Amino acid sequence: MQNPCPCGGFLYVSCCAPLHRGERQAVTAEQLMRSRYSAYALGEVEYLLQTQPSPVPLARRRRELLGSLGQLHWQRLQIITVTAGGGDDLSGTVTFEAHYVAAGQRAVMRECSLFGRTGNSLDGGWLYLEALELA
Repeated sequence: MQNPCPCGGFLYVSCCAPLHRGERQAVTAEQLMRSRYSAYALGEVEYLLQTQPSPVPLARRRRELLGSLGQLHWQRLQIITVTAGGGDDLSGTVTFEAHYVAAGQRAVMRECSLFGRTGNSLDGGWLYLEALELA
């Protein structure tokens, strides 16, 4: 039996798994957002590290991610809005709600994420840059 993808798109094996395994790159900002959500849900730490630049040393980031992943149980992703972030864009935003359970309590994280291309080029892959303040 094949498992559904945590991001809500079809089967994991044909949705986010190829991105997690490095077989292909996200084509849009939304696809990267969905694959990062799935990576959080499935504990794909290396993918999360690869898709978010940071001045923080890699070993520290890995340790912090590993420590936080077991505390939340991701339940469902809902995309609210997408602005730009397509094949002909250098940046884009995705506003979403991520439903999770922590310490037995249900909660929702709402965020507007900013994404950009590596090397600021249309040939570059997508990266998560930062969370923007919601209006």
